[in-house]
Amino acid sequence: MTRQASPSVQSEAKAAAIAEAKSFAPEVPARIGSTPATKFRGNPAIFGRLVEDHDRHRALLAMIEATEPKDPARKTLFEEFVREVHGHAAAEEQALWSTVMRNPETTEYARHAVGDHHKLDKLMADAAARDITSPGWLRHFATLKEEYLEHILEEETEQFLEAEKTLSDQDQRYMRTVFNRRKKAEKAAAVIEKKIALSPIA
Repeated sequence: MTRQASPSVQSEAKAAAIAEAKSFAPEVPARIGSTPATKFRGNPAIFGRLVEDHDRHRALLAMIEATEPKDPARKTLFEEFVREVHGHAAAEEQALWSTVMRNPETTEYARHAVGDHHKLDKLMADAAARDITSPGWLRHFATLKEEYLEHILEEETEQFLEAEKTLSDQDQRYMRTVFNRRKKAEKAAAVIEKKIALSPIA
């Protein structure tokens, strides 16, 4: 069972994740506000590592939304977000969900998470295919942001809790190692696809 990190450790973990996002555009504010309560933030095993990425992604989303259409930081931040999410999702599926899916008690939670990843791929490709310097681009981006924040909220408050019940502490520590290795490779290989969605993405 995952032990909850102290408030100071949780705060430091969140601040470090935001600082990493800020390094790509230090002049852009990263106002992510309060984040959903989760016992995993600051934890040294797989779920804490995933929440660390989630906080970095929350910061990138807030920063993208804070940019002006012609600001070159918008493109830099968006491309970093897409590569981050591609690498994160692929590594998460390999390190965590592939194992969780094999357990009948948690198969549905894993399937739901992986299904969300495919939906987010389409939303990112749709946003990437549109003119990022257009005043209307943020409308398309807003859909992606909303869907992504809902996805990580579900993971942190439902899916991780269910998955944790079937994994030993040793499993969780090993999964973190696998995740870190795969994330690095998957992010480096990530391609930013551009494809406008001709119908609503469900």
